[in-house]
Amino acid sequence: MQLELARDHRPRPPHPLKRRTAEQRRRFRRGVYLLPSVFTLGNMFCGYICIVYSIRGDFETAAPFIAFSVVLDMLDGRIARLTGSTSAFGLEFDSLADVVSFGVAPAILTVSWGLTPLGRLGWAAGFIFVTAGAIRLARFNIQASTDKRHFVGMPIPAAAAVPASTVYVYPAGLQDVGAALPALALMIVPAVLMVSTIRFRSFKSIDLRWRRSSRVLLLLALFLMAIATHPRWTLLALAYTYLLSAFVAMAAARLRRRAAPAGAPISPPPPPEPPPAG
Repeated sequence: MQLELARDHRPRPPHPLKRRTAEQRRRFRRGVYLLPSVFTLGNMFCGYICIVYSIRGDFETAAPFIAFSVVLDMLDGRIARLTGSTSAFGLEFDSLADVVSFGVAPAILTVSWGLTPLGRLGWAAGFIFVTAGAIRLARFNIQASTDKRHFVGMPIPAAAAVPASTVYVYPAGLQDVGAALPALALMIVPAVLMVSTIRFRSFKSIDLRWRRSSRVLLLLALFLMAIATHPRWTLLALAYTYLLSAFVAMAAARLRRRAAPAGAPISPPPPPEPPPAG
C-alpha cells in the first residue's frame, strides 16, 4: 500500500506539447532581444564603413553612412521599447556602437577631409570630439532623468550629423591652413555642446500610435521629396536647425521670464475653508 502511494506521488514528466511550448517561448524571447541588437550592429557597421572610405579619401561616399547610422540608432531604441526587449546588454552595446559610429567615424572623416593641413592641431580636435562623445554617452547611461522631452547636452548622433552633413555638401576637402582653421569649429562646437547642460529636444516621447492630423502625412511627404531631390542640403539644414533649436528655445524661455513681471500680478489663491465643526 505504501509502495503504491509513493508511486502516485512521484513527479510526472511534463507533457511533450507543454515542453515544446516552453522551449518555443524561450526561443521567441531570445529572438525579441536579438532584434534591436541587429539594428545596433548595422549602426556600428555603417560607422566602420565610413571610416574605411574616409581613409581612402572618398568623402562623398563616407559621409552618408553617418546618416544611415543615425536612422538605425533611432530604430533600435524604438524597437526595443515597442517589443519590451530593453536590457542592460542592449544599452551597453548601443553605447559602444555609438562611440564608433558617432564618435570615431565623424572625427576621422573630418580630420581626413579638412583638418590634415593643421597637423597635430587637427587630429587633436578630432580626439576632443571623440572624448566628448564618450563622456556624453557615459553621462546619459548613469542619469536618472524623469524629463523624457529633453536631453541634457547635445545627443551624439546630432553632434556627428553636423560635420558629416558639411562634408557631404562640400566633399572636395580643404587643402590649405587658412581654410582649415574655421573647420575646427566642426569638431569643437559640437564637442562643447555634448558635455554642456543645454537642453535639446528629444523625440522619444512621440508615440507613433497616437492619431495625427492628415497634414502630418503631407509634411512627411514633403520631407521625403526634399531628401530625394536635394539630399545634401536637406541633411545640412536638419543638422544645423537642430543645433540652433536649443539656443532658440533658451532665448524664448528668457523672453518669457522677462515678460512675466510686466503682466498683471497674479493674485494668491484664497485660503482653504475651515472644516465644519463636528
